[in-house]
Amino acid sequence: MPLSDPAKNPAHLRQLEEWLRSYRPEELFDERGRLLPELADLAPKGPRRMGANPHANGGLLLHDLRMPDFRDYAVQVPSPGTGGIGDTHILGRFLRDVIRVNADQRNFRIFGPDETISNGLEAAFEATNRQWEADMETNDEFLAPTGRVMEMLSEHQCEGWLEGYLLTGRHGLFNCYEAFIHIVDSMFNQHAKWLKVSAALPWRPKIASLNYLLSSHVWRQDHNGFTHQDPGFIDHVVNKKAQIVRVYLPPDANCLLSVMDHCLRSRHYINVVVAGKHPAPQWLPMDAAVVHCTEGIGIWPWAGNDSGAEPDVVMACAGDVPTLETLAAVSILRAELPELKIRVINVVDLMKLEPATEHPHGLSDMDFDSLFTTDKPVIFAYHGYPWLIHRLTYRRANHHNIHVRGYKEEGTITTAFDMTVLNDMDRFHLVQDVIDRLPQLISRGAYLKQRLQDKLVEHRRYICEHGEDMPEIRNWKWPGPAAK
Repeated sequence: MPLSDPAKNPAHLRQLEEWLRSYRPEELFDERGRLLPELADLAPKGPRRMGANPHANGGLLLHDLRMPDFRDYAVQVPSPGTGGIGDTHILGRFLRDVIRVNADQRNFRIFGPDETISNGLEAAFEATNRQWEADMETNDEFLAPTGRVMEMLSEHQCEGWLEGYLLTGRHGLFNCYEAFIHIVDSMFNQHAKWLKVSAALPWRPKIASLNYLLSSHVWRQDHNGFTHQDPGFIDHVVNKKAQIVRVYLPPDANCLLSVMDHCLRSRHYINVVVAGKHPAPQWLPMDAAVVHCTEGIGIWPWAGNDSGAEPDVVMACAGDVPTLETLAAVSILRAELPELKIRVINVVDLMKLEPATEHPHGLSDMDFDSLFTTDKPVIFAYHGYPWLIHRLTYRRANHHNIHVRGYKEEGTITTAFDMTVLNDMDRFHLVQDVIDRLPQLISRGAYLKQRLQDKLVEHRRYICEHGEDMPEIRNWKWPGPAAK
């Protein structure tokens, strides 16, 4: 670098020559410039060469995980809205047994910044402990020199551990609070770029996917508040090449099990899965969940009433809390405006919204139009920042009719339902959105709209007085028929 222009600067050229001759090339090369044979023989041979070491080309060492049947962990859902203990708590049992059945191969670990229990994966400690090399105190929990859980309060360290683990031919899962996964944004960037480039190299077999489980998410931070509310990692992820990134928003535990089974089996992707840990309604029996997750997006016919007819409005949702609020809004609409034809669409695989020309999971324009129509209002409740849905769908024929509710940087330490109210994604706002966008309801829906606005005032007064959501919110149940 100091010799900036040796081609035109004679002084620099002399300095360059002096520097190169200081290596005594006459002792290293023959008269034709070839490395002397006795020196070439010192180099390692075969797989002992740095570039040929199989540990530097982990796909050569990779073995499939042994996978328990995720269906064995299914939540029984006799009817939509059955109560659940928290989706990640169910997933934890599945991951516990992934650890158990691969114990002899020792090729699967869970990584996370001291949040494995907090994120609902406590069942993992029934099969293993945290890896720990330092001294232990009598009151320490789940520490051992042979644990399969790697924890340190450093997202950077956990990401580096996991990337190294994958690059050397093993499998893993990174669980993290959703708001703090941003800490590894740049590390995610580099791994995504490496995956893109290495996928085109025939001598590099594919490695196991980098799997993120984001829990303790934006909509359920009732004791942490605004500091822990940020769903923007999804926006960051979708910037990367389509053949590399996948984003999944399972609406319940059975869908989460199906999605995670797929992610752990996959190769050479970055999979981001967002799921809640708090008690939440369960919507689909396992067989229906598998079909729904395989398709990635679909109409829930049991929730709507437009079968055999054109819908008046499409109610779409992506994420566990948006699904709950959408179905609660639909229950109000069906009770108050029974003549209204409503179609309910749930999105598990976010990349389905992109055109097929942009992402391998994307829907064709024909399939998208079949689901969302070309001219009907679409009220879309989304887990993250609402503008991402517009970005993914801006080329679609009905984009001008897609109205998205999501997180818009409004939050505090408050009740679960109030978080949705603060961001206008609650059931009462969603119903008002429908009324505002259907000309036939502008006048006829005025009384219903007024009652919903009154409800929002009542909600505010109630939580300020009681510190919890109204009973009709806490105890709400889906009133419809059973899911098929």
